Parts: sequence; structure tokens; C-alpha cells
Amino acid sequence: MALPFLLCRVMAAPKTQGAVARLEEDGDGSCSTVAGVGYGDSKDCILEPLSLPESPGGTTTLEGSPSVPCIFCEEHFPVAEQDKLLKHMIIEHKIVIADVKLVADFQRYVLYWRKRFTEQPITDFCSVIRINSTAPFEEQDNYFLLCDVLPEDRILREELQKQRLKEILEQQQQERNDTNFHGICMFCNEEFLGNRSVLLNHMAREHAFNIGLPDNIVNCNEFLCTLQKKLDNLQCLYCEKTFRDKNTLKDHMRKKQHRKINPKNREYDRFYVINYLELGKSWEEVQLEDDRELLDHQEDDWSDWEEHPASAVCLFCEKQAETIEKLYVHMEDAHKFDLLKIKSELGLNFYQQVKLVNFIRRQVHQCRCYGCHVKFKSKADLRTHMEETKHTSLLPDRKTWDQLEYYFPTYENDTLLCTLSDSESDLTAQDQNEDVPIISEDTSKLYALKQSSILNQLLLRECLKN
Repeated sequence: MALPFLLCRVMAAPKTQGAVARLEEDGDGSCSTVAGVGYGDSKDCILEPLSLPESPGGTTTLEGSPSVPCIFCEEHFPVAEQDKLLKHMIIEHKIVIADVKLVADFQRYVLYWRKRFTEQPITDFCSVIRINSTAPFEEQDNYFLLCDVLPEDRILREELQKQRLKEILEQQQQERNDTNFHGICMFCNEEFLGNRSVLLNHMAREHAFNIGLPDNIVNCNEFLCTLQKKLDNLQCLYCEKTFRDKNTLKDHMRKKQHRKINPKNREYDRFYVINYLELGKSWEEVQLEDDRELLDHQEDDWSDWEEHPASAVCLFCEKQAETIEKLYVHMEDAHKFDLLKIKSELGLNFYQQVKLVNFIRRQVHQCRCYGCHVKFKSKADLRTHMEETKHTSLLPDRKTWDQLEYYFPTYENDTLLCTLSDSESDLTAQDQNEDVPIISEDTSKLYALKQSSILNQLLLRECLKN
């Protein structure tokens, strides 16, 4: 479940002819906003949004060329290790590719920009994000952001998407017309010859195993092999639990009605044509749009609406609570961490609470104690250490976590961020109904007010820069 709002997006639009857009921060702390580079070990990079655990879940595998080269050097990485390539480029070459998941063909994308960067300087294409801007010049560093704000990059992504869709449709049509298909039923071992639809319809009709209409599936042989491999490994196709023998697995899938695939497992997305139709949209989003069109023609009847509470997850363990009150009580009792007390003592506003929560999430994800900066092998070891030493309440200096980079959520479905409030306490005290007097600004001395305005200093500083 993704966050319903965007906390912050910092992006400088690149100009086509050598202009450099810079992001700087004034203050006593240095700005560190690129993929988790900053506090602690710079090797601990988070290259994409994370998600808190949901059940049931799945993993995503990548498909394509055996290896992908680095944009700037001769290093090659297997496609299945795309994250290692991205980490290599951000650490060694300080370049970040935005929205990698929206690139239809990552190998062609990298090869295109590998060629373009040999023809023109990188600053002709990328926004430049300067970190440590208040530090001495030799300690400052620049990172380059390649994103679809650049028209050339946007066109490239769209062309790769069109080419991928064309290839998929051609493959689908070839499979639909293929009469030399040979397959064996995964449940009764009956052999089928002819068209793939014969086998798929048999499994749906005889075994109540329906993976979709044959005309909506592409790369059917690979799809069936993937499913067969899971069954051979004694793994349920829906809940993905592993069993001790085949008979136990069959009984489980029959009794639990698990003769279906896990819709949350993104491994299967590449086998359905609907996932290739629109750039950046999964089958769920496309289906949701279709449902909305149907609802537009119906009366607005909300009488049967039932709101499902969204569970928030503890900052230190996997405990989930349906209400924020219960979660606060759990964190105080189990981990001696009182977020409301910290908020009150430090006088944190909403945005500072967001930064603090994202900072703690980041440190716990990287198994690092933010009280003593020691890194552990597992979250369980970290939790034991922090509880024994009472480091959960030992927060570092404000300048450590009050940074721009912590505007971005560590987990993209972090419901806790949606419950933070500016009020003193919505959870432990009754609402105050007292009338609060509102005093208007004194404008009787308007000229003096204009002369003393901070806007004058900002305008002067901007003029000196230009």
C-alpha cells in the first residue's frame, strides 16, 4: 500500500546546453540527499523505495540480456544484479538514475546514455545536486541526476516502452497461432498437444486452477515452467509456503483453495500483456482505471462502504497496530521509546517528526544503532542491544537527522507518517474548546515594517549571486 501523499520531491530541471542546477542548503548541517548517502557509512545506499512487510508477498526477478555495462567504465553486471550496478554508479561515478522501474529495457537505456555521455558533457543532460555545500570546497561533492525531466530522456523511455510493447504483442500473436505446443498438466500429468489454450482451459476446468485467459498471457512456456518449478520445490503457488512432501502440498492447496497464483508476486507480471500497455502502470492500476470508468456510470451509493483500518508498524520491530494509540503504547512499553514525549520536549513540528521517523527507519533498516553508531548483523541483534543499553531514547544531535534527505520515506508504505500531527497531543488529552484570540499584524508603521523585513536580505543575497 503506497503512501497517499508525496512528502517531498526535490528536483532541478536540467537545461539542454551545459546549465547546472544545484541544490544547496544553508545552515550548520550539510545537505546529503542522494540515495541514502550521508549519515554513517557512505556504502549503505538505498537505491529505491522500500516497503514494510505485507502478507502474502513475493520477489521480483529481472529478465533481459545476460549482463549490463556501467555507463562510464568497463564494469559489467548480470541483469539479475541490477541493484549492484546502480550502487556501483552512485558510489564510483556519483550518478543516480531516477525511476529505474519505469525503464522498459534497462540494457538499451544504459547503452544509449553510455554513447551520449561520450559525445557531450554529463552536465548537458543531468541535474547536479551538491552535497556538503556549507563545508570547505575540498569536502563538497556533486551528484548527477538523470531523469525524465530531460525531454531526451523522456522520449527515450517512451520509445523503449513502445518497442517492448511491439515485441510482446508479436510474441503473443505467435503463441496464439502456434499449433505445435506441447505441455503436461501440473496436477494430473495428462499430456496436451496443439495450442496452449487446450492445456490452460483443462487446468481451469478440471482442477480449478485459473491463471487467466490464454489470449492475455505471453511467454506461456516460461510461465508454466516457473510454476512447475515452484511445485517441484514443494512450494504453494499462492501463499508460497514450503511443505515436506508433495501429498501435503496437494492437500494444502485443495483445502485452503490455494490453486491460484499470488497476485502480489511481481515475478508473474511479465507474463501478462496488460503490464506492458502503459508506461509505469501495473495491471492493478490499469484495472482500477477500468473500474472507475464503470463507477462513473453508476449512482453514488456509499451505503455499504466499509473502511479498512491501515496498520502502522513499530519503528524497532515488526509489531503492527490498527490504531496509532496502540502503537505508541507498544513502543513505550516494549522499547522505552516515547515519541509523544520526544515531540513535546524538542518542540517538533510535523516536518521535523517526518524527518525523525524516516531517520530512525533508515538506521534500523541498516542495522545500525543511532545512539552509539555500532552496526550489527541483524535487526534482532540491534534491537537487543538498543533495549539493553537503553539507546532507543538516546537520539543524536538534531543536525544529524534534521536533514533534507529524511523528507523522503524509507518505506514507501509507512502508515505511521500519515498519523503524525502538529497538535500538542491528539492522543493523550481532550480537544481544547477554548477560544484562542487572534491578534492581527500591526500595519500602522508599514514603512518601518518593510525596511526591517527579512525579504530585503534575501533579495540582496540573490542580487549578489547574479
